[in-house]
Amino acid sequence: MSTLEHPPQHPQTQQMLLLQQSSGSLSFNSNMSSREDEEMSRSALSTFRAKEEEIEKKKMEVRERVLSQLGRVQEETKRLASIREELEMLADPTRKDVSTVRKKIDAVNKELKSLGHTCQKKEREYKEALEAFNEKNKEKVQLITKLMELVSESEKLRMKKLEELSKNICL
Repeated sequence: MSTLEHPPQHPQTQQMLLLQQSSGSLSFNSNMSSREDEEMSRSALSTFRAKEEEIEKKKMEVRERVLSQLGRVQEETKRLASIREELEMLADPTRKDVSTVRKKIDAVNKELKSLGHTCQKKEREYKEALEAFNEKNKEKVQLITKLMELVSESEKLRMKKLEELSKNICL
């Protein structure tokens, strides 16, 4: 198969076929000198190198174009994002204010919840303290009543003794 009938898809494949064809023709042509052989090898090698350089150059050009295109795409993306923001602001100009107020309401709700828990805790503590106070007050009243009874009884007994002593003296 010759390269003219079916050109190879890759440049490296094309170079390999050229090398094979030139080496094949060398084996059939025994009259060629080693100098011509060497010159053909150099020529094939320089052709191969030139093709590789060309491929590398094209690769760099494509890479530069891709990077350039990416830069343009990024710029366009930023521009479209700013347009979208403007459109959203046009849709509802007070949306930002509403969002800010909602955030503040949420913050106040959190504070209220915390304060509510604190109030409930303090109320519970107050009720417990009030109950303890009332219990102690009741205990105090009972003790005072008992004291009054004891003092009253003691006075009665002392009066009785005094009367007995007084009777004993008078007799």
